[in-house]
Amino acid sequence: MFARTLSVQLQPNKFAEFTKAVETNILPLLRKQQGFRDELILFAPDNVDVLAISLWDTEKNAATYEGGTYKDVLKIMESMTTGTPKVLVREVISSTLHKIRDVAAA
Repeated sequence: MFARTLSVQLQPNKFAEFTKAVETNILPLLRKQQGFRDELILFAPDNVDVLAISLWDTEKNAATYEGGTYKDVLKIMESMTTGTPKVLVREVISSTLHKIRDVAAA
């Protein structure tokens, strides 16, 4: 499994608009993507700093999303965010919520 993290800053007073866009626009797009497993969205107490973590079956699935539908997600977020989102993809080696392959056998 692979985790794709997106770090972004919201514009002031855009928290409610952003959370609504996530529920009504972004999550439905993600659920249609091959290999998508889960999405976690974390906010700092100031409701400005956002960290979104999406989980994918394979690195290829995450890359396919990056090269396609992610552009639509950026357009949805464009009026609510400031700066350039930072994205990293990492392999997940442990999760209490998801069955991860046996790392020792790899």
